[in-house]
Amino acid sequence: MASVPRRDGDWAGEVGDADTVRAVFDEMPVLLLGMAGPEHRIVAANAAFRATTGRTGHVGQTLVEAFPEMKGQQVYEMYDRVYRTGQQQVAREWHVQMDVEGVRTDGYYDFTVTPWRGPDGEIVGTTLVSLDVTQRVLERQAAQERAEVAERRYAAARDTIVTLQRELLPAGLPVLPGARLAATYLLADADTAAGGDWFDAVAMPGGRVALTVGDVVGHGVAASAVMGQLRAVLQDRLLGDGDIAGALAAVDRLARRTPGARAATVCVAVLDPADGAVTYCTAGHPPPLLINGDGPGRYLPSTGAGPLGGDATFPVGTARLAEGDLLVLFTDGLIERPGRDHAGSLVEVAQVAADAAADRVLLGSGLSAVQRVCTQTLELLVRQASHTDDVTMLAVQRVAPPPPLRLRLPARPGVIAQAYRAVGGWLQQLGVGSQDVSAMRHAVGELVTNCVEHAYAGQEAGEVTLAAELAPDGAARIEVSDQGRWQERPPATSGRTGGLGLVLADQLVDSLRLRPSAHGTTAEIRHALSTPGRLLTLDEVTAGVPGVRPPRDSDLLLILDEPSAPGPRVRVDGPITAATAGQLTSALQRLTRHGTRSLTVDLTGVTLLSSVGVAGLQDALRRSREHGGLLRLYAAPGSPAQHVLALTALAHTSADPASG
Repeated sequence: MASVPRRDGDWAGEVGDADTVRAVFDEMPVLLLGMAGPEHRIVAANAAFRATTGRTGHVGQTLVEAFPEMKGQQVYEMYDRVYRTGQQQVAREWHVQMDVEGVRTDGYYDFTVTPWRGPDGEIVGTTLVSLDVTQRVLERQAAQERAEVAERRYAAARDTIVTLQRELLPAGLPVLPGARLAATYLLADADTAAGGDWFDAVAMPGGRVALTVGDVVGHGVAASAVMGQLRAVLQDRLLGDGDIAGALAAVDRLARRTPGARAATVCVAVLDPADGAVTYCTAGHPPPLLINGDGPGRYLPSTGAGPLGGDATFPVGTARLAEGDLLVLFTDGLIERPGRDHAGSLVEVAQVAADAAADRVLLGSGLSAVQRVCTQTLELLVRQASHTDDVTMLAVQRVAPPPPLRLRLPARPGVIAQAYRAVGGWLQQLGVGSQDVSAMRHAVGELVTNCVEHAYAGQEAGEVTLAAELAPDGAARIEVSDQGRWQERPPATSGRTGGLGLVLADQLVDSLRLRPSAHGTTAEIRHALSTPGRLLTLDEVTAGVPGVRPPRDSDLLLILDEPSAPGPRVRVDGPITAATAGQLTSALQRLTRHGTRSLTVDLTGVTLLSSVGVAGLQDALRRSREHGGLLRLYAAPGSPAQHVLALTALAHTSADPASG
């Protein structure tokens, strides 16, 4: 037998000598354990195992006796399987809790449990080879937690950036009799930092509209803050006298005092929809694109002014739009795309925008010409070459002024929905945003309801007259008249519904004026109409920007059970008016068993929630409180019902209870 060396260089023992084997076994850096019999009695454990587990006197004990705290951790069962089946068990990063010197300790281990066979091949026990990987697992978990925290912070910062950008940009674009507008803002592909691009559209005295697109150098919150200052000054000066050169001179003075504003570029154009006259100035900015009907696009000549902050003068140019023509303003992020030269990119933008305006690509979107230009142009160009800068587009189309709306209706409940649909259709033809459409339809519904229910009380017949027109400044004026008698109504208070309809109508619009007389009453509402610009992300653009579909109008109120919901729940679709509110009231009484049974009511699909409906829901909530039931009203954010519920302070949630 060969000898083996000691550490000090002396020779000791023979190969296979028991003392030598025991010494090597004990010095192994991995955890080694041997157990005999089906009860897993410990017969050998090396120093690493003893040090890790904190046990020194466990040889001779069964596994259960030595480690009673492992009950329920599937450790005993694993050794049983190996002993019973003879099949090796391998695990990675197994989480185990042990008592180490009286302290409950969490550890993670890689290990292999192998059957121990006797000379005859029969299983006589099991062996364990294990490596303590606790430190590795804890370090990885800490790294994952740091990554999750960073991701949450990034998501929060991204949400803040998008919110900041939305707040700095205009809340909406004006809706004017002879002009249709749309705008989009696409954040940079390279990151989601807030940018310095901006757009603005301002209704000016006399029916003109001022359009602005600008670009501040750089990204981040600082660039956005500078952008907000420039936009505010420019808007104020344009509203004052409409002088483009004077407004740009004022902004130029601000830019010279503000380092972050120097070299900012801007394009301003003022359109008079009455005759199509356009005046414009390009201060270091790409010139406007003019699209003639369904023909090709062409760029207006640059006016020669340089960027802001350079003490420049601002000469203006002129052009004219025929009816149907579009004028498109955009920032240079659209033409400065990777792999595109400047001249070729300008040609490409003009061609794609003209195709989008003429509805020659991506058919069936349901978008207006200006909406197609501002969304489809981005989708088609960005998906080809991506983009590294923010992209802003603002488009205006000269259109024929809309005819006023005139209706004469019999004073009966069924005409409420008819008036509601007629006003909604008229507003949608104007390109009004969904929030203003909902507010105006609700207000008109309340006024018509007031005429039907109160003006002709005690009379067999009567008539309601509705007249709507759009003023040159973009404000809609709607009159609802009757020839009945004015009746004083008690003010709406808690628990009472008298006068609630007029209160609700007044809250929904800019102004409400009542003119009672001996020959009837006229209610006049005025509301400045707008359509929202769109702040887009790259994901939305590359996935295809969805079209805008008009809401579905129906006289029917549908109350549908949702059996797949986690609890009793119904969905309500359609208008809740004086004609249908009774249907909802009866259904809620039945479904809640007069307030004793809990129920969730999804009102997201409600297209009109009148004051009569609000009163019915208020009564249903009261019954539930008194009789111990839980009636939960849910309406998704931005839905017509959510808007009315918030205005009337009726208890509801805008977070879907089923998602919690």
